[in-house]
This record gives sequence, C-alpha cells and structure tokens, in this order.
Amino acid sequence: MKRLLACFGLCCALSAASAQSFDEYFEDRTLRLDYVMAGNNHEQHIYFEQAYASPRWAGRKARLGEMFLRGNGQLTVSDHKTGRTLYVHTFSTLFQEWQATEEATRLNRAFQTSYNVPMPRQKVDVTVTLTDFHGRESARLTHTIDPADILIRQTGQASTPHYYMWKGNGRQDNEPADITGCIDLAIVAEGYTEAQMGKFYHDCQRAVDALFAREPFASLKERFNVVAVAPVSTDSGPSVPRMGVWHNTAVGTHYDTFYSDRYLTTSRMHHLYDLLAGIPFEHIIVMVNTDLYGGGGIYNQVDISTSDHPTFSQVLVHEFGHSYAGLGDEYFYDDGYESMYPADTEPWEPNLTTLVNFESKWADMIPEGTAVPTPPAVIPNHRFIKTDEERRELNAATQRVGVFEGGGYQSKGVYRPAQECRMKVNEVNDFCPVCCRAIRRITDFYTSH
Repeated sequence: MKRLLACFGLCCALSAASAQSFDEYFEDRTLRLDYVMAGNNHEQHIYFEQAYASPRWAGRKARLGEMFLRGNGQLTVSDHKTGRTLYVHTFSTLFQEWQATEEATRLNRAFQTSYNVPMPRQKVDVTVTLTDFHGRESARLTHTIDPADILIRQTGQASTPHYYMWKGNGRQDNEPADITGCIDLAIVAEGYTEAQMGKFYHDCQRAVDALFAREPFASLKERFNVVAVAPVSTDSGPSVPRMGVWHNTAVGTHYDTFYSDRYLTTSRMHHLYDLLAGIPFEHIIVMVNTDLYGGGGIYNQVDISTSDHPTFSQVLVHEFGHSYAGLGDEYFYDDGYESMYPADTEPWEPNLTTLVNFESKWADMIPEGTAVPTPPAVIPNHRFIKTDEERRELNAATQRVGVFEGGGYQSKGVYRPAQECRMKVNEVNDFCPVCCRAIRRITDFYTSH
C-alpha cells in the first residue's frame, strides 16, 4: 500500500508539473549547462563548469516535469523558492560506459557533457544525478542558476554555417522551420575540409533519406526538422589511433574508444555544443567523413556515424535508435568486463528486460500462448545470406514478438523482443514492433502540446 501511495503521489506531482504553462516559468531561450563527470569504477563526481544563453528554445513545451525514460542520469530544474519541479531531462553518458571497463578499476578519468534546458524566468536549482546499473543513485550535484547572473555567457546568433535539409509540418524552403512543433535534429560535419563541404551536404541528404526510408520514421517524418551544420576541419577524416593517425578535425572524433576498434566517439562535447550555439537543436548526429566501419550512440547525447562504409544507412539508423529513443543493443557476446544489466534490476531501455518487471515492457504485445523465454525459429544465418529469399526470411523474423534470451551484450539473463531487429544486426532492414512502438511513443512525448 505504501508503494502504491508513493507512486500515486509521484504521478500527481509529475502531472502537476507537466500541466504548468511553459511561459509562466521559462523564456523562449536556451540555457546550456556544461559539466565534467569524473571518477573511477566505484567513485563518481559531477562538476559544473559554465552556463551559456542563446536565442530560442527548441525543446518540448509540454509534459515538462515528466521522466519518460530513466536513462543512466537525470537533470531536474526546480523553482528555487518553492522546490517545485519545473523541467526534467534524462540522459546517459560515455563516462558511465567507461566505468564498466577494466581501466576504470585503476585510473581516474574525466568526461565532458553538456545539456540544454529552457531559460528560467526566476532563480532555479539544478540537480544532476547519475545512477548505477542497479538504478541506484551514485552521484549528485545541486547548484543554483540565477538568470540575471552576469557570468552566463551570451552566445548570440549562430556563427557556424548551416542549412535545413528537411522542414517538418509542411514547411516550405522559404518558410522558417517550426522548431516548437517538431523535433530538431542537427547533423554536424566532422572530418570534412572546406573543399569537401559539397560532399557533406550530399551525405546529409543520404542520411535524411536513410532515416526516413522505413517505419516508424517514415510515418513520423513531418514531426522532424533536420539541419546540416558545417564546421570546417583542417584534416580530412577522423583520428584512428591504432593506425597512428591523429587528425585536426572540427569535433575531434576518434576510433578505438576504450580500445575497441570500431567504437567511434568524441571527448569534446563542450566544443561540439560551441559549434551548435545559436542553432535550435534537440538531437545530434555527427557525420564522420570516412569509409571505416564504426560509430556510437548515447541516449540524449549524440549519434556518431560514418559516411562511406557500405553499411552507412544501417549503422546510422541503429545508432539513432540509441541516441534518440534510448533503445538498447540486442546483440550479445559475453566479453564485457562487468555486467551492465544485473539480474535483479529491470533495464530502463524499452527493448530489453531481465523479467524483473516484464509487465512494464512488451508483455501486452506477445501473442497468446507464446512461451517465455521464446525458443528461436530456424532462420538463415545473417552472416551467410546469399539469396533474396533468405533475406526475406531473415527480415520476417523482425516481426515475430516474443521474449528471446540474449541482449545487452549478455547471452544469459537479458531478453530482447524479436529474434532479429535493426538493433541487433545490420543485415535486417526493420525495427521490430516493440522498437517501433518505443520510437513512436518518445516522438509523441517530444511533440505533444
């Protein structure tokens, strides 16, 4: 009973916060907050670095106090006088991924991160928390932001060249983008020299075409704006440490993150936000000018994808599933240093379960009589597809909803909703029905009024 009452109280608080008028508490401007997260595998700290203000607010103006997905971290903006929750943002970080590596047992490291919130009209308290793999709080920082503070740096209008590749809600080329009614996606050039900017815009169009080619994004296209942001790099292509290649590029991406060949990331998140200053955005794709396989996607932080590998479209959409919808990886190999999905904790990702609280996931989508766990069907091995018929059989496996063991990098104890899915292998075209629903739901969350 106490738990039910507590949940009821939380729901009432969230409903009250989400029902508030945006204009009552916020201005139509963006407050950017830069942080550094540091520590090791057992100790974490959060440090506030700098605040910035820029014109226009591109984020949601409704459901402000709701936590749609828990993520691995939460940022809460509260009224300084009353303590009332005004805005909630959730996220994951590269720092928390690093904590699961062996290196984190013997070294302290620091990672940059930045978050945009609407500019408050009055003084607010900002609380940033990190949670561990069990969903327990592992670090917390609370600090006060006064919008009248003279040390909030004013960034003004955008200085990085940019061009809208797509405007949603039926907007024409000569009309301004509807940044309040659409989700604003920025695609940022990385490793493109000045002479290669024509290629960048061409690659951006390929990215738009790939993202909206298949469901559910095809049906959701009118709810997105896509802006190409074109900072110039001195060198062409990203850094590849294992090859001794270090390039001077706009975003500073490099392969071999955590010594994994294909993990392509950047540690320069503050600089990435500098490049985007004055441009309305909510989500980021960094388009890296290379034909090497790799990429990375972190929920509510960044999607990093390559431009010229044969799997360009598959990897870009897969990583966007991470960064935009908080979808988890559905493949597995059991070679992680530490389990990211302990058996006693239900994952927050909508497409993974440990069966601790499966009713909160896709239990309502399973056909009656389906075994749990669900035995896999005999389908063609995705690594050895040779015929169109085999490919059709493989893609058909994405539509059968069940509870298949293996996911979140673990072969045992973690379950995924389909035998094959866009979040599991590059060889299938589609998201499974569970991932499709998750994408639609989070899109509704961002665009509801």
